[in-house]
Amino acid sequence: MSFHIINKTKDDYKTYVTQNMFAFNASHFPAELRTRYEPLNLFLVNQEGEVAGGIVGEFCWNWLEVHYLYVDENIRKMGYGRQLLRAAELRAKEKQCDFIKLDTLSFQALAFYQNEGFEIFGTIENAGGYKHYYLKKDL
Repeated sequence: MSFHIINKTKDDYKTYVTQNMFAFNASHFPAELRTRYEPLNLFLVNQEGEVAGGIVGEFCWNWLEVHYLYVDENIRKMGYGRQLLRAAELRAKEKQCDFIKLDTLSFQALAFYQNEGFEIFGTIENAGGYKHYYLKKDL
């Protein structure tokens, strides 16, 4: 049997890889954690239903992983990022998560996350010319 590598965006291929990786990982976790996996999608919308930001992540066994937190530039520093992050934290506590993890670049929101109780647990130098921070907050 012979295989070759292709570079192709195809949803069913991506689904195959992610579902099988999830199943493999889940088989190594305690039974009570195996089914604790679901997306988190919180969005900041105005009265017209237009999106101005949000958090996209996933509940992964006993933690919440935030992939993206974004607020439109014209409404930053108005507390919306904090509201989104705290709403996500509340959901994480409801789901009995032990911690939240996320990452940010040096030109993004490091001080914001630290002010919200996140601590740096790792860094990568020269990530596109910036420093890449990995943060965690115990719940």
